[in-house]
Amino acid sequence: MKKGLLFILLIIISVSLHAQKDTVIFAFNPGQKSISTEATNANVSIYPVPVRGNFFSIRCDKDISSVRVTNIIGQDIISSQYHDPQTIIKVILDNPKRGMYLVAIKFGDGSRVVKKIMIEQAD
Repeated sequence: MKKGLLFILLIIISVSLHAQKDTVIFAFNPGQKSISTEATNANVSIYPVPVRGNFFSIRCDKDISSVRVTNIIGQDIISSQYHDPQTIIKVILDNPKRGMYLVAIKFGDGSRVVKKIMIEQAD
């Protein structure tokens, strides 16, 4: 009985740890019919973590062509396109609410990275 419960607990913990990965990387080639999830060599950092004000910064070693921030239910909060791709971007939010958000970063080569951020109320 105890071994069975221990086994079930171990499975639940491993599944929940696997589900907490915060980065999803997509590479899309317009000539292909499918999206591949091959890892790109993009080193993306978002700071400060957690976000406590109305802005955060994104630093990457690849050129960023667009940034989109959505809430967990998929509503767009902000969407920005950059005609002159940059490696450091400051994203300013208008009166952000506390919660989890997804930041979709699209690069000049068509690949894309999605990161999770947490916004807390400023002290």
